[in-house]
Amino acid sequence: MILYLQKYPFRALFILVLPFVLFSCATVSETEVAKANREAIVSPSLKNSSAYLLKRKVVIARFSNETTYGKSVLLDNENLLEKQASDILYTKLGESQKFLLFERHDTQNILQALDKGSMESLKLPADYLIVGSVVEFGRETTGKTGVFSRTKMQRARARVNIRIVNAKTSQVIFATDGAGEAEVEVGTVLGVGTQADYDSTLNDKAIGAAISKVVSNLVENLLEQPWHSYILSVEPEGSSQVAIIGGGPSQGLKSGHKLSVWKRGNIVHNPQTGMPLELPGNKVASIEVVSTFGNSPANEGSRCVLLSGSLPLEDWANYIIKEEKP
Repeated sequence: MILYLQKYPFRALFILVLPFVLFSCATVSETEVAKANREAIVSPSLKNSSAYLLKRKVVIARFSNETTYGKSVLLDNENLLEKQASDILYTKLGESQKFLLFERHDTQNILQALDKGSMESLKLPADYLIVGSVVEFGRETTGKTGVFSRTKMQRARARVNIRIVNAKTSQVIFATDGAGEAEVEVGTVLGVGTQADYDSTLNDKAIGAAISKVVSNLVENLLEQPWHSYILSVEPEGSSQVAIIGGGPSQGLKSGHKLSVWKRGNIVHNPQTGMPLELPGNKVASIEVVSTFGNSPANEGSRCVLLSGSLPLEDWANYIIKEEKP
């Protein structure tokens, strides 16, 4: 071998340099991990974690799939894309710890009620309803082939539409949409490298990126909507009165919290919109929470003492409890 190198030095040099030349001709760069294009703006209310807010009750309906992706008789109508989207939104809103969340899976009944403009028959356990749809979804696989290398990129794109609806009036309070994508790239050189099959996690990442784009505005608009509760009972206590209202610790109510009691205004027909309109009401009393009871959102309540004004002894459905602003 030494004699060969001495006899043919240029051939030996060529053999040593050849591997480096081959790798320099390869098209594979450093393997990239899956990444999602999010760039979501953080809600000011989420930044200010010290702000004390009563939790709004929100129902999240199952998303609808307006795309052709995932619609096949072979899938037995499992609606995987819709489930992914609603689960991701539920998780993101739950992480904010600003809302009391409920789920409803009867999407068709909800959409039909929205079309009719009447939500009373659904008996939703919340004041606000979130409905959404996946309006765009697609996947693509691209690749590059060099002399001695091969790369493969998988990319998923998604766009979602989300609306906040008043659960009592069916009025759309806020609507927004967001888009996101996720991708992963792998490659091989001379058969050595990372191999990748179909990556189903990109679906979640793309939908999650799209929802992340709208969560901030969604949170801000939900928190702008007024919190309210209802009178369950009014009892005399000496020369004063005590009100039992719905809602407790799960909604953020605690001892010392000041609230106001309002008599609801008359409901009139608005010719401009063709919808019923509730006129402004009148404040009749101020109350303060002294204790709470119950151990779940379904059975929690608060006991409140009267600070000023007077409480109604009957017809409690025509009264509403509001948060007292400082």
